[in-house]
Amino acid sequence: MTNTSLFERRKKAVPRGVFNTAPIFAKSASGATITDVEDRVYIDFVGGIGVMNVGHCNPKVVEAIKAQAEKLVHSCFHIVMYEGYVALAEKLIEIAPGDFDKKAALFNSGAEAVENAVKVARHATGRQGILAFDGAFHGRTLLAMSLTSKVKPYKLGFGPYAPEIYRQPYPYCYRCPVGCEYPSCGIKCVDVIKKSFIGNAAAEHLAAVIIEPVTGEGGFIVPPKEYFPKLKALCEENGIVFIADEVQTGFGRTGSMLAMENWGVIPDITVVAKSMGGGMPISGIVGRADLLDAPQIGGLGGTYGGNPVCCAAALAAIDELETHVLAKGQVLAAKARSAFESWQERYPLVGDVRGLGAMLALELVHDRTTKEPAPDKTQAMVARCRDNGLLLLACGNFGNVIRTLMPLVTSEAELEKGLGIMEEALAFVSAK
Repeated sequence: MTNTSLFERRKKAVPRGVFNTAPIFAKSASGATITDVEDRVYIDFVGGIGVMNVGHCNPKVVEAIKAQAEKLVHSCFHIVMYEGYVALAEKLIEIAPGDFDKKAALFNSGAEAVENAVKVARHATGRQGILAFDGAFHGRTLLAMSLTSKVKPYKLGFGPYAPEIYRQPYPYCYRCPVGCEYPSCGIKCVDVIKKSFIGNAAAEHLAAVIIEPVTGEGGFIVPPKEYFPKLKALCEENGIVFIADEVQTGFGRTGSMLAMENWGVIPDITVVAKSMGGGMPISGIVGRADLLDAPQIGGLGGTYGGNPVCCAAALAAIDELETHVLAKGQVLAAKARSAFESWQERYPLVGDVRGLGAMLALELVHDRTTKEPAPDKTQAMVARCRDNGLLLLACGNFGNVIRTLMPLVTSEAELEKGLGIMEEALAFVSAK
């Protein structure tokens, strides 16, 4: 069995719309590495797109999965309840910021959790409008796809989209969407939102603002420190529910359990998924009890939501993060950022280095003055890294951002080797 033979089978059996970044098939994975069916080992700086913060096949997570699978695989929480669902809800309530009463509900995917967060906000406020942002990615189901910003490939041909969604610029300081310069701007991008209440959507029509603390597919953009406090204050002034989409940023990726901790901002509702499950499909929303209690009985749910095996995996993954993985990730992040900043000094192709914790990015440009995006160089760098045994992903509206989502358990040797492969590729594409 080879990657080539499997890929031929894949082409005949699986639709082309189900994308693949490379013709590689995994046989096994452990920690920060993936072994393909031809026994080639790759250092993984993708982590299943931000899912494997505690590492592939984390022993504690695997143990929890096995133990739970021997007792109860599924009953549907709505039919016969089980402790794991309640225990995970309690843990999310403990993790989420805020000294008010909180509740949590569990689902399967990030998109499903996003849709339920919006449902809750609309029901609780009696309003319909939702404000999302340029560069946002919130999922691929109808409402989540409608909230997502980028048309190609996520939305093209799939309309009509869900109504009552409004969009404003994300605070992308490297390419300021409102033509200002930080810090003299006074965080004008929030003032633009306030002004939009006149000609775009009235504040009293908006049920919620939904925003990623750091954009994922949008290019790992980190807002300035004043942005979220000012945005949250605007929401509070107008009775708008503040929803933080922490699907990719949560569970250690930015150096803390939840990214909003970095700004001291308390969302009304937080959306969680990805690394919460340690590789298993599970998601949730956690926030103000008065909001989550607003929908009628039967208004929230799903057959597989909060599956017992997935709950067991999530509880084990969170325990791993709290006991030692979070601290390891902070050390890893500092080393990776230091390397990235040194590359920025030596390679003109690197226009910007940004990120929070281990959620780091390089934006590649042909010219630092014009900031002309370099998606060609970006794709060439990703391909060369893959050829040399390192898995990487690009992102950003222009496809010119290299992002890192390596497991937080990546060893020092694996990190050094991976960074070495990255720098060699960066030097190679810079010279071409």
